Amino acid sequence: MAMTEDEVAVAVASAKKRRSPLVIGLVVALLAVSGVCAYALTGMRGHDKSAAVADKDGGEAKPAKPQPELFLPLEPAFVVNFRDDEAMRYLQVGVTLMAHDQAALDTVKSVDPVVRNALVMLFSRQDYTILSDPAGKQKLQADALAAVRKIVEARTGKPGIDALYFTSFVMQ
Repeated sequence: MAMTEDEVAVAVASAKKRRSPLVIGLVVALLAVSGVCAYALTGMRGHDKSAAVADKDGGEAKPAKPQPELFLPLEPAFVVNFRDDEAMRYLQVGVTLMAHDQAALDTVKSVDPVVRNALVMLFSRQDYTILSDPAGKQKLQADALAAVRKIVEARTGKPGIDALYFTSFVMQ
């Protein structure tokens, strides 16, 4: 039993029809896997996290160099008293400032009495019940940072201080 030309053409066409959805599915899957791999490689290199800075000459983008973090501990620690409903309370706070700009830290050093006065006044206005809560401590930290930034900005024109850390916090 030999097949005629028409029967062979019908068999080839039906074989092509059966394979085409399989081939299309494989191509789509291959493209999806390629896209996921490209995204993962780009993320691992840090392209999505690096900040590009425009070059002054030709506008070409290059990654910005992160400046080192500089720290300035305000010594000695702050000790203030404040009144609670029941008794006189004491607060001892160690403060360290962090900046990426040495000029901002030099400004803080040059006006140390002004900064210390602002922080002493801020710390002595606090309420014991509020400071007993972690959210109260975080608010105090944010307020202290704002006070220091205000002093630095008045002298340099920019806030300059990036963070304020409590290195010790004792209430009694």
